[in-house]
Amino acid sequence: MGKSTVFNQLTGLSQHVGNWPGKTIAQKTGEVSFEGRDFFLVDLPGTYSLTANSEEERIARDFIIKEKPDIVFLLVNAAALERSLYLLSEILILEVPVVIGLNMMDVAERRKTVIDVKKLEKALGVPVVPLIATKNLGPGQLLRSAVEQLSGNFPFCPVKPVIKKSHRDVLEKVSAIAKGKVPEPYHPGWASVKLLEGDKEVLKLAEKWLGGDWKKVHDILAEHEDAYLDIVGERYGWISKVIRAAVKKPKAQEISKTDRIDRWATHPIAGVFILLLMLMTVFFFTYTIASPISGLLETAVGGLQEKTAGALSFLPPFFSGLLTEGFLGGAGMVLVFLPTLILFFVFLGLMEDVGYLARVAYVMDAFMHKIGLHGKSFIPFFLGFGCNVPAILGSRIVDEKRGRLMTILLAPFVPCTARIAVITFLAPAFFGKKAAFAMAALMILNVAVLFIVGLIVNRFLFKGEKGAFIMELPIYHKPNLKTVSLYVFNNVKDFLLKAATIIVLVSGLIWFLAEYPSGSVENSYLASFGRSLEPLGALIGVYDWRIIVALLTSIVAKENTIAALGVLYGSSPEHGLAERVSSVMTMPSAFAFLVVQMLFIPCVASLASIRQEAGWRWTFVSIGLLLLVSLACGIAAYHILGLFGA
Repeated sequence: MGKSTVFNQLTGLSQHVGNWPGKTIAQKTGEVSFEGRDFFLVDLPGTYSLTANSEEERIARDFIIKEKPDIVFLLVNAAALERSLYLLSEILILEVPVVIGLNMMDVAERRKTVIDVKKLEKALGVPVVPLIATKNLGPGQLLRSAVEQLSGNFPFCPVKPVIKKSHRDVLEKVSAIAKGKVPEPYHPGWASVKLLEGDKEVLKLAEKWLGGDWKKVHDILAEHEDAYLDIVGERYGWISKVIRAAVKKPKAQEISKTDRIDRWATHPIAGVFILLLMLMTVFFFTYTIASPISGLLETAVGGLQEKTAGALSFLPPFFSGLLTEGFLGGAGMVLVFLPTLILFFVFLGLMEDVGYLARVAYVMDAFMHKIGLHGKSFIPFFLGFGCNVPAILGSRIVDEKRGRLMTILLAPFVPCTARIAVITFLAPAFFGKKAAFAMAALMILNVAVLFIVGLIVNRFLFKGEKGAFIMELPIYHKPNLKTVSLYVFNNVKDFLLKAATIIVLVSGLIWFLAEYPSGSVENSYLASFGRSLEPLGALIGVYDWRIIVALLTSIVAKENTIAALGVLYGSSPEHGLAERVSSVMTMPSAFAFLVVQMLFIPCVASLASIRQEAGWRWTFVSIGLLLLVSLACGIAAYHILGLFGA
């Protein structure tokens, strides 16, 4: 509890954000100097145990075992101490020095929970530091306690729970067999306990470690499958003793402010209405504030491109065009995205820091669970209606790797404002007075496709897995502006350093394909590619290559569909662009085209975000999935409407 806040306060801007080697989970590291010592801090993923059932648990456990940190800071919630002590019971078995950060002491005091820190230290046998992270009180003392612990000046030894007496002899038998055979950096005592717990990962490793003795251990484990209950029981008994020794709780009938708010915020009906109101507020402010700023930036970028083109007129047209229209145009797209991203991360950071984001996950969990996801995935999906980029980046709030990947794969199926703008422009010309019904049908179809694809992806890509969802509802508190600011800064910086590079390069490539070899779009490589796809277009009743090319250019930005159609069909004082486009399509083919447009590969910014969050492999999976689904739905729509004579 408060882990990121304390990490931010200790490291400030000296943080480095990347991914764990071979993982999609963010890794945060930082440096801090204290009393002549330099500390290198690693912010491990938040977890409630070290059982390795999730990617987060596995990363935390492997880091402690393999990297052998000099000290582990364990941040716990003073107002709900029991939940964090189970994790401590597992860390202590790893034989690593620990300092407890007892955070939210002010909240515990308001809840009339009294914690005797000295008694708690004696009961645990490890240093305990009281903290109020939101007020920056105590983080420095963590470092001081670490120095004392590393210098051997702490008077107690850790008090560790192991197993109840009924299975203690069994643990000794397993430990005797494992002794000398469990390789470094693993500890034989820890490995023996995990074997009795039935830890799947350790069971696989032990089979290799023990060789011919594995059968002996396997037989012991098979005979004492209930040993796990004695291990867990001893840990909870140990927790109870610690709480009795050092914590005085308020009377049970006293109701906290958080409990009173949660009567409404987590209510199955009222909670949904509060959630919708909150998200509509976020959506409104994010896009009404960001859109005008983005518009001004877009105009400024256009002016800059004109001036740059004039200044570079001495260069050959290829280099001038590549720099101004390609690379500068791509950089301008990044700049135009920034207001939306910044405001999105501000609201997301505030909701998370206040404690409301966990309530969103709780309220929406039942619905999202139907497609193999958890409630947290609803936030990125909702924001996807504004822009798919923050939706994909917002998948970071999903803790579990499988759920995060599914959220990333499904987010592009949410129709962003740019796609909605395209159908708003074309639908009246295609469908006349029935345009509103057609648009409603397209939106409903999008949501239905997202749901169906979610079921299929979970069933076949992730084998129907449904990870355990353990969620703590934190106490509501005032946001820490420094924490929120660092959250926004790190996420925006991460986007600029990674995704922006891809956007600029791809924009330059698409400019080249649209301009060469003749300098005309109609005779360009892109047009040739579009003509080669006419047989595919025929499957949805689209026989004009210009419409296919316009669809392809939407990969740069969805609004490019309209811009490309304007270039390819030219201007006419008698007929508007939408009317000219509608003249080459029937109603079934027009609807099928819009279906494909809504479900097609997302813009390059979204693809760059997918690559940043999940890697190239999942980026190509996303492209293939969207291509297949968009074409299949377009074909189905064209032929079904054709059957009804539409």
